[in-house]
Amino acid sequence: MSPIIKSEKGEREAILEAVKLMLIAARTAPKSGGVDDIVTMIVHGKEKDDIARKMEEIGEERKSEGFLRDAKNVRDSEVVVLIGVRGNKSFGLDCGACGYENCENFEEAQKNSEDFIGPTCLFKALDLGIALGSAVKTASILNVDNRIMYRVGSAVLKLDLLPGATVVMGIPVSVGGKNIYFDRPSRVEASR
Repeated sequence: MSPIIKSEKGEREAILEAVKLMLIAARTAPKSGGVDDIVTMIVHGKEKDDIARKMEEIGEERKSEGFLRDAKNVRDSEVVVLIGVRGNKSFGLDCGACGYENCENFEEAQKNSEDFIGPTCLFKALDLGIALGSAVKTASILNVDNRIMYRVGSAVLKLDLLPGATVVMGIPVSVGGKNIYFDRPSRVEASR
């Protein structure tokens, strides 16, 4: 082993370790009733670029600057952490928060999709939020720049990269001298 590890190599190796720790944080986050319906994945290289390309397609199709801006962030990121949930499984409380009278009606509901496959059980959505919070907290502790992006999840579902998940969020991560996920210009401003 070389006695010298240059910055770029060390950072590239460290970011992969950091995102693995983010997956652990998502997995061990508390879940409703102790039932774990969280699905995770780490994506980089060609697969990461495929997500960015799908986001660009959606952005062009919908004339959405947000999809186009976020696709650039994904391209400029080293890695993307994907965290999803099997949200179409009911928790069994008949609480009605999903908009249905009871869990049986929820289970029988027609599943639809634009960006995500719904309806979603409130408790599964809460589990997803807690897992996301745990993952980005871990990134923050490790000083890894990140941002939760729903548009990444939309592209991931269209690419069927996280089978079983009905709602997915992406967390692009980066290590650099400036956080690339904040103070982001719109595409119009960037072209000036």
